[in-house]
Amino acid sequence: MSEVLRELLRVSEKAANIARACRQQEALFQLLIEEKKGGEKNKKFAVDFKTLADVLVQEVIKQNMESKFPGLGKKIFGEESNEFTNDLGEKITMELCPTEEETAELLSKVLSGNKLASKALAKVVHQDIAFTDPSLDSIEINIPQDILGIWVDPIDSTYQYIKGSADIKPNQGIFPSGLQCVTILIGVYDIQTGVPLMGVINQPFVSQDANTLRWKGQCYWGLSYLGTNIHSLQLATSKRHDSDAQTENGSSEAEFSHPFSAVISTSEKETIKAALSCVCGDGIFPAAGAGYKSLCVVQGLVDIYIFSEDTTFKWDSCAAHAILRAMGGGMVDMKGCLGRNPEMGLDLPQLLYHVENEGAAGVDRWANKGGLIAYRSRKRLETFLSLLIQNLASSETQT
Repeated sequence: MSEVLRELLRVSEKAANIARACRQQEALFQLLIEEKKGGEKNKKFAVDFKTLADVLVQEVIKQNMESKFPGLGKKIFGEESNEFTNDLGEKITMELCPTEEETAELLSKVLSGNKLASKALAKVVHQDIAFTDPSLDSIEINIPQDILGIWVDPIDSTYQYIKGSADIKPNQGIFPSGLQCVTILIGVYDIQTGVPLMGVINQPFVSQDANTLRWKGQCYWGLSYLGTNIHSLQLATSKRHDSDAQTENGSSEAEFSHPFSAVISTSEKETIKAALSCVCGDGIFPAAGAGYKSLCVVQGLVDIYIFSEDTTFKWDSCAAHAILRAMGGGMVDMKGCLGRNPEMGLDLPQLLYHVENEGAAGVDRWANKGGLIAYRSRKRLETFLSLLIQNLASSETQT
């Protein structure tokens, strides 16, 4: 089943090429934006855009996987609808055609006759990519294909993608905004249990060549299945070393030494931010993109990604969750963690991916309703939670 992961890496790189191609010429890129409507709209944003790049990426992943693994394409779910309405009011279903010329013809209808853009995009979509990781070659893992479901976020942080800032400076390695916050997320889960099994995060815009202005990307992956845990990067020893002794009892020493770091959304609630500042001190980093914030945890730039609202979705979290599982970490329901009594010895409520939210409509059916916390170390998470709960409780008694 490492064949599936190998193919996911290849299609993620193909998708990254599409994302990069769509940004090469600003005049063409302006043609690619169509506002989302109704149930597709993410309520977190006043304006939430669906780009043609999003749809193309999702369709490329679906159709490439179906071609290699018949039947799997029907079990690939994503954020985007593949229907567009052009300037003439015609509704067009965007699909990959058998040939580059036919795809260009269909794209031309979506783009209201812009042949130049259509041909350029069709060329990238049909371009063959050879991309793999040699460390996968020696691994033989047998996961039955019929238990696999796949969540895709074709371009996470669409706003940063559209805005296209290339000159944002990082803060201790973490970009608050800009093209570096854009990710392509592919998460594989068990359709029977909802447990994440494989994840690929492709970051298309990592570094830009000063002369050609062309971007290079980076790909991260992980696999966790029946005791086999492998991932694309060795777990770097954090500068904030795991001397759990200093935080074992949640003492005042721990509060003063601020052993934790966290990445958060710019829209995080003030109560959470206030409690976090007591736990993390100045180790709090706002950043764009749920996928990118999760990636910061995977990379070891921070201990925790925490988000208290219900505006992330299964396609935002599944890929990183699978990678973190392979690294010994995970992703849990934040409200479930805060409401849990640790003395009862209950397991942490890990996010699951196979059941929709009861009574919800539109994209909310797949929202992470209790918020989330992504982490790399279970022991560190337990200590972090106890400190966070203490500080949330003390702030409540003061108000």
